[in-house]
Amino acid sequence: MHLPRLYSFRRCPYAMRARLGIVFAELKVELREIVLKHKPAQMLAISPKGTVPVLELVEGASSKRLVIEESREILEWALQQNDPQGLLSVDLVSANALIDRNDNEFKHWLDRYKYADRHPELTQLEYRQRGEVFLQALENLLAKNRYLLGDKISIADIGIMPFVRQFAHVDREVFYNLPYPHLQQWLRAWLETPVFQHVMIKFQPWQEGDEVVVFPSGSD
Repeated sequence: MHLPRLYSFRRCPYAMRARLGIVFAELKVELREIVLKHKPAQMLAISPKGTVPVLELVEGASSKRLVIEESREILEWALQQNDPQGLLSVDLVSANALIDRNDNEFKHWLDRYKYADRHPELTQLEYRQRGEVFLQALENLLAKNRYLLGDKISIADIGIMPFVRQFAHVDREVFYNLPYPHLQQWLRAWLETPVFQHVMIKFQPWQEGDEVVVFPSGSD
């Protein structure tokens, strides 16, 4: 039996989203950690756009291959295979709307906030303030519930948390002094979970001929 093969880059929030989905679904994959400057030919052959994550599935005796190239689709695929904690047992319209807003609006300002020197049209402060519109929306949700859509973790939390983490890590001191106490508590709690720490284990970049790395490893 061939394990699904995941091409990943540890610090990429999209790849974090995919790995979180795999862990919460209690699945196993063959992990291939890549270096963005030296993308392996094997990955580019199945996904010429060259972004991570990429999941390659080998189906049955026919060895038919299916490639999933978007982190959100990988997350959904994983939870559709197995969802022991009920991450899909929420209002999926609301969950998808939040993730849409994260991916289409917040990520735009996040990239410019992080790399303000590449986007001189506005100042870094102005980019941060535009990103904070979404942070305020999350704060409002978390003021009412422990997680974004209620008192249980949902697909919305997994889909969005890696991007809030990236925003916070542009300048941690600034982030933790912003007026979003519930969001800050939510993020801190996530970063301290064994699940997230397992997702962030460092692996050596994959090279052809390496032994298979199974992710997640162990019994965590």
